[in-house]
Amino acid sequence: MPKDKPYSVLFVCLGNICRSPLAEGVFRQLVKQRKLEDRISIDSCGTGNWHVGKPPHVGTKAVAKKYDVSLSGIKARQVKDEDFDSFDLLVAMDQSNLSDLKRMRGAAQANIICLREFDYNEKDLNVPDPYYGGPEGFEEVYNIVDRCCRELLDEIEKDL
Repeated sequence: MPKDKPYSVLFVCLGNICRSPLAEGVFRQLVKQRKLEDRISIDSCGTGNWHVGKPPHVGTKAVAKKYDVSLSGIKARQVKDEDFDSFDLLVAMDQSNLSDLKRMRGAAQANIICLREFDYNEKDLNVPDPYYGGPEGFEEVYNIVDRCCRELLDEIEKDL
């Protein structure tokens, strides 16, 4: 990993209004707590274009506020071809996102993983989509994202 630029992480879900913006906010908070802001850059996007330009879902904003996670400035965007070359790591929220990203990357050598690969007590690699799960779904997703982002950051920090 080149030391002249920050290590870059892109969180990816379907529409970029629920899971990936929450992961971006949680990860940004963890990076700030560890004083690594100058060494790690973070963004999020979706594989689809349905919500481009929109803020995070009201349920995502509510759970983020509950846990004092800032989602300031986050607007939905769709993954772009150049993301596969410019980010060191693309983190998919579920296996469907993972498959879509691998198909979309073409010849790019992008490193793509599922977030729940860092959920060591869980075999299911999918972060459930709270868009369909009601208010308690957002709480469940927050707990999964927080737990996995902590482990992911531990791994990234070893290589910084």
